[in-house]
Amino acid sequence: MPQLNFRGKPFVQNLHFTVPYHELIPQKDKSLTAKVSLHDNLIVHGDNLLALKALLPTYGGKVKCIYIDPPYNTGNEGWAYNDNVNSPIMKEWLGKTVDREDLTRHDKWLCMMTPRLKLLRELLRDDGVIFISIDDNEVHHLRMLMDEIFGEENFVATVIWHKMDSPKNTAVHFSEDHDYIIIYAKDGAVWRPNALARTDAMVARYKNPDNDSRGPWLLSDLAARNFYAQGRYPITTSSGRVIEGPPAGSYWRVSKEKFDDLAKDNRIWFGNGDVRPGIKRFLSEVKEGIVPQTIWSWKDAGSTRNAKQEISEIMSAGANEDLFITPKPSKLIERILRIATDKDSIILDSFAGSGTTAQAVLQLNKEDGGNRKFVLIEMEGYADKLTAERVRRVIKGVPASKNEALKNGLGGTLSFFELGKPIEVDSILSGKNLPSYKELARYVFFTGTGEEFDESKINEKAGSIGESKEYQVYLLYKPDVEYLRKTALTLDFAEQMAPRSGKKRLVFAPTKYLSQDQLDEHRILFAQLPFEIYQLSN
Repeated sequence: MPQLNFRGKPFVQNLHFTVPYHELIPQKDKSLTAKVSLHDNLIVHGDNLLALKALLPTYGGKVKCIYIDPPYNTGNEGWAYNDNVNSPIMKEWLGKTVDREDLTRHDKWLCMMTPRLKLLRELLRDDGVIFISIDDNEVHHLRMLMDEIFGEENFVATVIWHKMDSPKNTAVHFSEDHDYIIIYAKDGAVWRPNALARTDAMVARYKNPDNDSRGPWLLSDLAARNFYAQGRYPITTSSGRVIEGPPAGSYWRVSKEKFDDLAKDNRIWFGNGDVRPGIKRFLSEVKEGIVPQTIWSWKDAGSTRNAKQEISEIMSAGANEDLFITPKPSKLIERILRIATDKDSIILDSFAGSGTTAQAVLQLNKEDGGNRKFVLIEMEGYADKLTAERVRRVIKGVPASKNEALKNGLGGTLSFFELGKPIEVDSILSGKNLPSYKELARYVFFTGTGEEFDESKINEKAGSIGESKEYQVYLLYKPDVEYLRKTALTLDFAEQMAPRSGKKRLVFAPTKYLSQDQLDEHRILFAQLPFEIYQLSN
């Protein structure tokens, strides 16, 4: 497979491994829920690379659908490369706005996207899928990068979204009326799209001119271009005219025997009696939905104009107030969700922007009674005032909305988190910036077992933090230097553990006072804080 080379690639290939886990700090005052939880609908404010890593212990392998709308790298967006990479060349990039004159803007964009896409892939379920909005500035680079990270065999489609409901007459050359949506499955052999519902306009095409008792039908062409050995024979119309065979270059799609059976069953329609016949296709026999197509009209998926009107209405903005430059319409995201999610799916958007994805999730839940959850990450300062505020408003209701459901409120909950300080386990040695018990438990459980952490299983008094497929997991820890200096895994603790469940006991502690024979006797695998945690997952 051809390789995509760009400046900085060797330094970002494994950057996602070196990113430290960070604390996620609940913000009750910015949430809309009785109990702030990582298992709720989430908005996380912070750098999306760090936030994705912080969410990995809770959501690794759990996300059904990812939608992201990254910077298109037009040179007019004002984004800057800010990842902490140990490279002198790349350190010179930090904090500098990427514009059209920047000769390294494509390199910077690829360096920014690479580690994020790798973490996003880790968060997907095996039957999960990712949708990425992009335009002509980076679509060619993105395709090659996705082939490397997700595998070219997992490419699904490129959707053309006709986003403009009228042309830009001020364009110098062409009015750019479309964006792309690149789609990759985590495993293309496993993922399958849901069928889309037929629209009222589609259903309206079905008629019943002969009052057939089987109901409305649509005429299907009897001729097809695919070769069919039995697809050439004469047909006599109901008026008596003989049609010697199908049109040049085509074949009847059924054999003569099958045609006669269809005619007896009143499934052949001759129109005025003298035209080439067709086959009746009854609405009652057609599949409930249709296979998604790769061209999406603004009539079905919304337009950029719709998107700006939508957010202005929700946020009560003035006619000339531009709240967000490039919002997406909720109809666009809803279409993605209909194709890619079930009623209980988790949906992730790590470039959350104005919060359209959250609104689309809540709208679809309201429509079909689903329990989908969204996880949004936004690094900019408007994460609370715009992203979360939009979600809070659509949950509670938008009085000025013309949409009845939105006016009355979509319902649901929201937990808001701030990205906290890194969980540097080596800090245990110095006693500086010690993580809380819960945060360290999340870190060691996931890193030691590779499985999702459930904070409801914590019993801090007993030192128990849950079970994995292989282990009963324990953590002897307090964010207190004196406690850490005095605490060890002792024989008394080993004997007081919960009854054995057939699993080994994985115990994290500052030190131990047991011999290897005693550890073996009690089926304990000991991991010393802080040195051995990472080694367990290798």
